[in-house]
Amino acid sequence: MIPVSFDYQVASSVDDASRLLEQGGEAAKLIAGGQSLLPLMRLRLTRPTLLVDIGRLAELSYIKKSGDGIVIGALTRHHDLEYSSVLKRACPLLAYVAGLVGDPQVRHRGTIGGAVAHGDPASDVPSALLALEADFVVRGGKKERTIAATEFFTGLLETALRPGELLTEIRVPRLDANKHGWSYQKFRQRAQDWAIVGVAAVVEKENGSINRAAIGLTNMGPTPLRASAVEQALSGGDATAIGEAAERAAGEGDPSSDINGSADYRRHLVQVLVRRAVEEALSR
Repeated sequence: MIPVSFDYQVASSVDDASRLLEQGGEAAKLIAGGQSLLPLMRLRLTRPTLLVDIGRLAELSYIKKSGDGIVIGALTRHHDLEYSSVLKRACPLLAYVAGLVGDPQVRHRGTIGGAVAHGDPASDVPSALLALEADFVVRGGKKERTIAATEFFTGLLETALRPGELLTEIRVPRLDANKHGWSYQKFRQRAQDWAIVGVAAVVEKENGSINRAAIGLTNMGPTPLRASAVEQALSGGDATAIGEAAERAAGEGDPSSDINGSADYRRHLVQVLVRRAVEEALSR
């Protein structure tokens, strides 16, 4: 299908993008890679009256160490995340997950900021950022605020971004290879498909025991979500209880039924993937 008519403006800076967004109101949308937005526009599931192109803002594309963490510009492409030597050493989960997004063409065009701001519950990157307990920096005019990943995703394709605001930076912690294990388990029909269910796990371990676990779930509800019941069962527990803890994943979220699987199928599948993810995280 063909999208409805819209105006198009190229932003010259972050401040300019914020100004244009504010002028356009709720019907204005940002576009960079367009890998999430354009398909929705073609299906007329979203009908923006103004597209603000931020794809040329080179200052928003970077991966850098900062204190105890890593800061990532919102326009950093998935391909750059996948092959970043900084991420591979300090936060390998995010580099690995970026390599599973779509196909090479999508990874060369799509951006981490777009994946986050789109808020798709079937997207791999948001659930990984939830497990990493990332923070998102957003700008609106001259004001800047930081939103925790756990508070960012508010509904189906909805986020905590306000009119006139844009996501500028993602902050993730460094994972200590001696203390942390990680995994991302994704079940799909074909290599480039969205996850039917996905599970991101970050485990803090000591002498075969789990001190703390953070679990992000993909496609188990209207938003990317944390598996809080599973985390509670795992934290401070013996590794032999993983199977028991994984069973709690069936009660997390509110999965839908579609052509790829029923809600009950997803509830069963998530238990299997949580167990695999935690076991792999402990083995690293």
